[in-house]
Amino acid sequence: MGRQRTAHSNIELKTRQRAKTLRREMTKAERVMWDILRDFRSRGARFRRETPIGCYIADFAWLSARFIIEVDGNSHETTHGRKHDIKRDVFLASQGFTVLRFDNSQVIDNPDYIAISLEQALCKCLDRGHP
Repeated sequence: MGRQRTAHSNIELKTRQRAKTLRREMTKAERVMWDILRDFRSRGARFRRETPIGCYIADFAWLSARFIIEVDGNSHETTHGRKHDIKRDVFLASQGFTVLRFDNSQVIDNPDYIAISLEQALCKCLDRGHP
């Protein structure tokens, strides 16, 4: 019964439950990123936290713009972590998403850099509203 799905979606129940847990247990870097992303709301960027997309969970996703932001910890620097991220990014790209990644330390130590980087990356989406 591990493949049980919710009635209104193609996302497995297990994935939805994991996303809910991740929303409650955000890392320090994810909390900082969430604060940064909330500043873009008034300009039309509507990010959601820990959003299931297929069998994966995006840290932050602006679904209508097909834009994902990932905040990566040390586990992403291992051989297994890098392979997983490549597979994941290929899937997300096949679904029309652009993925932007930042390391935890970048987010925590230099939030101004992150905000400027996001401003540049999101400029096209923000200029035309949301797609």
